[in-house]
Amino acid sequence: MASAALALAAALALVLLPAPGAAADGKPAVTLSKEQAGQGGEITVTGSGWRPKALLMLLMCGQSSPGRGVIGGTNSCANADGRAVTTDAKGRFSKRLPVAEPPKPCPCVVHVATVTGEPAAVDAPFKVAGHPVTPLPSQAGAARLSVLAAARLEGDDGILVWFGAPATRKLVVTVGNLGSAPVKDPVFQVGTSHGVFAPTWEEQQWKGTIPPGQKARVEVTVQLTSGAHGDYLVSMKYGEKVLVAQPWGVGRPWGVTLFWILLCLVVPAAVFRIGMSVVDRVRPRGGAAGAGRHRTVRLLPKTTAKLPKAPTAATTATALPWFTPDSAPSENHPTTKGHS
Repeated sequence: MASAALALAAALALVLLPAPGAAADGKPAVTLSKEQAGQGGEITVTGSGWRPKALLMLLMCGQSSPGRGVIGGTNSCANADGRAVTTDAKGRFSKRLPVAEPPKPCPCVVHVATVTGEPAAVDAPFKVAGHPVTPLPSQAGAARLSVLAAARLEGDDGILVWFGAPATRKLVVTVGNLGSAPVKDPVFQVGTSHGVFAPTWEEQQWKGTIPPGQKARVEVTVQLTSGAHGDYLVSMKYGEKVLVAQPWGVGRPWGVTLFWILLCLVVPAAVFRIGMSVVDRVRPRGGAAGAGRHRTVRLLPKTTAKLPKAPTAATTATALPWFTPDSAPSENHPTTKGHS
């Protein structure tokens, strides 16, 4: 009876234990249709408990474990064979993922993480058949950094950014040392991502020491490429732990558009002016027609000057009378013409 009771309890425990990556208290969870497959195969990844209508990225990653995450970031994953999926209104999804050999040796996981919005990630263990397996690197020291306050981006865009210059910000983070060893001159990895693309990490060293139990204000520089615009996600991690994921909305460089519009208006006008100047210079100015035309214009004043003037009213009035006023005929003084 005792042995039967123990066997029944063990069976119930196996049934009630959550599967790898299963949800607990409404947290994001991932389950795999297979625990092992070779390259060229395919598995079905099912998830629940995620944020509704969230965009997720599914990757096959090496040198990883659910407890330590993806060591080396997405550089340890087969990014070319990754898949994107959007959760439904209840935060669930189901997506087929091809089995590919990651660039790093196993232990391997299927890494599921949000692309935009509040960061969340789940790693489900998976074995890629035929892929090399090596132990995970040992953890460094007992130092442990954690974010104590909300991160923020400081800085403004200058007039040059409006014309396509790279946008730059300062990522300000308050971190605390929760470990038992001091952290001296920590090296952070800063990356920016746009859309579904994975971030490109760049190492930046912060000068200073954070004793155990103390906090510090860390500032790192974030710079985008020329002409970049849209919604970006700025991430910062220490070791293999992502500390910050801060959204950044970058405006469109309208100055570049204005420049091209002005260029399309100015260049044709300048070409037209140059063409008209060339035509005016090469046009022939000699010839009989041209000379005659100019001669007529020059002779017109002389010809006009030689024409007889029309008599005016005053001249006509003076020339008309045939006699003086004293000899004009009247009733008292009839003319004597013909009585001589």
